[in-house]
Amino acid sequence: MAYRVLLVDDSPAMRSFIRRVMVLSGFDLDVCVEAGDGAEALERLRQEKVDVILTDINMPCMDGEELLRRISEDPELRDIPAIVVSTDSTKPRILRMIGLGAQGYIAKPFSPESLREALEKVLGCQV
Repeated sequence: MAYRVLLVDDSPAMRSFIRRVMVLSGFDLDVCVEAGDGAEALERLRQEKVDVILTDINMPCMDGEELLRRISEDPELRDIPAIVVSTDSTKPRILRMIGLGAQGYIAKPFSPESLREALEKVLGCQV
């Protein structure tokens, strides 16, 4: 089964890198929808159905924390699993993001295998 992913990061280079790593990991990527911040991500979620969200935390306009908060409050969006991909791997930050609804957390830099494992875990299958 091919998956639709929303990739949220303010760096176009990082979005491109993560997309490449997903493909290298063997992840069956159907569509990769991209957004540069949380506000743009919410707009994209209103336009397109996705199976999983990969989001950074530190972004302009609307950060990853606010994005997760808004998703968790929206009955139409709250069931979409989200994985945080961030350079901030401190325990308090990880716990805060999990508390806001993130179902996975990957610290940058990461390997294709760790990304694949996180995707398999939140999607409940082998990808």
